Amino acid sequence: MKTLYENGRIYTGGPEGVLPSGAFVVENGRFLVVGNREELQNYVDNDTKIVNLGGKFVCAGFNDSHMHLLNYGYTLSMAGLSEHTSSMREMLEHLRKFDGEERMRQADSSEQDWGQRWLLGRGWNQDYFTDEQRFPTRWDLDKVSTVRPVCVTRACGHCCVVNSRGLEIMGVTGDTPQPEGGCFELDAAGEPNGIFRENAVEYVSSHIPAPSLEQIKEMMRLAIRKLNAYGVTSVQTDDFETLPVPYELVIRAYQELEQEGDLTVRVYEQAQFTSRETLGKFLESGWNTGVGSRRFRIGPLKIVADGSLGSRTAYLSRPYQDDPDTQGFMLYPREHLEQLIQEAEAHGMQTAVHAIGDGTLDVLLDIYESVAGKAPGENRRNGIVHCQITRAEQLERMAKLGLHAYAQTIFLDYDQRIVRQRVGTEAASSSYAFHTMKQMGIHVSNGSDCPVEAPDVMAGIQCAVTRKTLDGSAGPYRPEEAMSVQEALDSYTAEGAYASFEENVKGKIQSGMLADFVVLGEDPFAAPGQRLREIPVLAVYMDGKCVCRNE
Repeated sequence: MKTLYENGRIYTGGPEGVLPSGAFVVENGRFLVVGNREELQNYVDNDTKIVNLGGKFVCAGFNDSHMHLLNYGYTLSMAGLSEHTSSMREMLEHLRKFDGEERMRQADSSEQDWGQRWLLGRGWNQDYFTDEQRFPTRWDLDKVSTVRPVCVTRACGHCCVVNSRGLEIMGVTGDTPQPEGGCFELDAAGEPNGIFRENAVEYVSSHIPAPSLEQIKEMMRLAIRKLNAYGVTSVQTDDFETLPVPYELVIRAYQELEQEGDLTVRVYEQAQFTSRETLGKFLESGWNTGVGSRRFRIGPLKIVADGSLGSRTAYLSRPYQDDPDTQGFMLYPREHLEQLIQEAEAHGMQTAVHAIGDGTLDVLLDIYESVAGKAPGENRRNGIVHCQITRAEQLERMAKLGLHAYAQTIFLDYDQRIVRQRVGTEAASSSYAFHTMKQMGIHVSNGSDCPVEAPDVMAGIQCAVTRKTLDGSAGPYRPEEAMSVQEALDSYTAEGAYASFEENVKGKIQSGMLADFVVLGEDPFAAPGQRLREIPVLAVYMDGKCVCRNE
């Protein structure tokens, strides 16, 4: 049966722009025709369902082009610290409250049981602490519990802190060897202070009980419901090797959710592998970019090459301005990164590499130039995830190589508060250059890196347009790099589709494309920039069927 949607302000994403009194017909999950109501009369018959959009703004469904869906669901089951990070004291108080609530729900558990059951939290940021602007330590978390192991992960996900009981369970002491591509900190006495950075975080997670298939599916359901509420109908998500479960279990969870009708986002898996051997086995088993089903497909090989700016682990080309003793670090040697990228290239697999620091970007550009020379051919649409600290000549190299930029404009809310003091004025004056990238012909898609940030698309659009913090208290940072509202919308729709080779499949309201669309409570083209995040998502459709209604 056909459905006619009429009387809407339709942003098509095409040359038509916004149709002020637009309409479209949906049939078999796709847009059959788009135009003005009168132009569509021949497509309407007695069996056609008619929906009046009431003059509301409609655009293609939002595409978060880099996030961590499974980890988001996992985080939703933890103590949420992002709303309790104004001080060290507030964070600890919330952890104690969460611990008490869990004990109430599990009142039949013994003290011995609690001694093995981890208390988990995520979302703290020491830069927001008003009492002590420092990382928490084991001794701070010991104030929450000395019986129960506690682990709290920073908002960025690149470092975590464990209490004394957690260290005891892990068997970590001052004599424990440091992991490659990461570290745990030692105090003046040579004993661990509980802070783990980069690859050392994986060592912590390996000691936390892995979730079952059903638990994974429930985490995914939690995340999907949240994503739909924000208007998100497509995600490009990094789920492998983020929890201590085999990738086969993650794939199975997605497949079962699709079969059960619960996968109400289209998933393009940014498949993270840290070893050439594991990647090779994955490829040999038949998985590769583009392989999958209607709602779950494998995307690029995902590699995390450095850390984060907030934790000073992003690798810079010069020392940090506010900590000259470090430049950050890369998680793997150049040779290892090159081997992984070459393995993917040899099998025709797309790649997407996390690089926040300009030092890391230098290394990756050298590798891509080397690989391009050895294996010329069709554009794999390889990309740089985050692409924050950059220099002008690096952008020129990116454009020449045809590299995609997976941006997170929502990061401007926090990063502009620290970027100049972290990297210095010179480096800050050429960074977060998303407008310049577009002018140079670089495709720029947008995402949240959720759960680092909430997958709030309208908040990301506001930051892209205003270059200010969400509350307007700081900025604009480099206003010349601001996107227009249209560019920002496209970065969350058409550009995301381009990143997954689906620019002719979705991301626009055009004849023949998938009928994934969002109904907003206000026209973003007419709204003041500083109010864009306040525009509500009223309804969300996939394949022409409503999957979420917030009205």
